[in-house]
Amino acid sequence: MAEQLIRANADGSISFGDYTLPEKSKLEDFPHAGDLYKVKTFGEITKLEKNGGFLYESVPGTSVESFVEKSDSTEFVVKGDKDAQITVGVAEETEYDVYLDGEMTGTVASGLSGKLNLSVALSDKGSVNVRIVKK
Repeated sequence: MAEQLIRANADGSISFGDYTLPEKSKLEDFPHAGDLYKVKTFGEITKLEKNGGFLYESVPGTSVESFVEKSDSTEFVVKGDKDAQITVGVAEETEYDVYLDGEMTGTVASGLSGKLNLSVALSDKGSVNVRIVKK
C-alpha cells in the first residue's frame, strides 16, 4: 500500500497503513461510509482512528487490508515483516473469540477502555487473517 495511506475498497471495507515507510506519515479526515478516519503509519507503529476515537494500533507498524467493523465482529488481514502486538477498539468489558487464520486462539476480554490486545506472528508468514467475534 505504498501509494496510499488509506483507501476504500469496493466491498465496503477499508485498507490502511504502510509498515515499509521509514518516516511517520499521516492522513486525516478520510471519509468512508459516513465516518471520518485518521491514519498514522510507518515502520514503528500504525494507528487508525474513527470519528476521533481509537480503532486500531499495531507495534511495530503493519499494513491492514479488508478491515470491516460490524456490531458483533471485526475482521481484517494484517501484513508485516515482524511479529506485532495489535490493539483493537471494541465494546467495553465484553468477551470476544479471536481467530487467526481461521483457528480460534482463545477468548479475550476487553477492559473498561474498550480495547482488546492480541499478538500476531508475521515474521514467518507475512500476513494473518484476523477475526474477532463478540460472545
